Amino acid sequence: GSRVPASLKVFLTALAIIDDLGAVIIIAIFYTSGLSLAYLGAAFAVIAGLVVLNRMRVMTLVPYLALGVVLWVLVLKSGVHATLAGVALALTIPLERSAGIGHDLDHSPLHRLEHGLHKIVAFVVIPIFGFANAGVSLAGLSVSALIEPLTLGVAAGLVVGKLVGVFGSSALAIRLGLADLPANAGWTHMIGISLLCGIGFTMSLFIGLLAFAGDVALQDAVKVGILAGSFIAAILGAAVLLMAPARGGVEDGEE
Repeated sequence: GSRVPASLKVFLTALAIIDDLGAVIIIAIFYTSGLSLAYLGAAFAVIAGLVVLNRMRVMTLVPYLALGVVLWVLVLKSGVHATLAGVALALTIPLERSAGIGHDLDHSPLHRLEHGLHKIVAFVVIPIFGFANAGVSLAGLSVSALIEPLTLGVAAGLVVGKLVGVFGSSALAIRLGLADLPANAGWTHMIGISLLCGIGFTMSLFIGLLAFAGDVALQDAVKVGILAGSFIAAILGAAVLLMAPARGGVEDGEE
């Protein structure tokens, strides 16, 4: 809400994007098997074509999307996880604004695509993904199921791991003079935001399902761990931010 500085919201958004990109890289490295060099070479050729379109300042989305479909098929056939095709496509669509007059031309092709897909992704794709993959029966769920090593490990990774990783690396960078605290934010804000980073769903679930593709019981344990860890991270993060000074306030030791 209004208690959280805008700079901190930007920090959280940027961190979420980097986190998702890291997850995609993990998928590419550890969950790729049976590479087909022919399809992979063809995929790189398509990427080169997309780069050429970008350098030629082609601002129409149609050729990018058409080649994007071809790229997705080639990446899928190559044995590399097809999610990388979307990342490669997004990196080649122009971010600069188009020249001309008109409402559509006032926005870059990438922004137009993002705005066009936002509602579909937010209200259709992600809910369907969640309902299709996050289903785990809570009926008869016992304490023993909650304290399974895998469940605890996943939950601890989201809560403790994100807190230590995000806050620790941020504090180290700030202390070394490599970065500054976000404007109007203090260390308490950073702790709260680090906890909120533990709210994981889509990519956490995606990697969990890939890691235990052949064992439904382990997949269920991962799902419970993700749900529990995300819930705890959300509660703790919100509580810490509520205790932090209001926007513009100064913390002791902030300077």
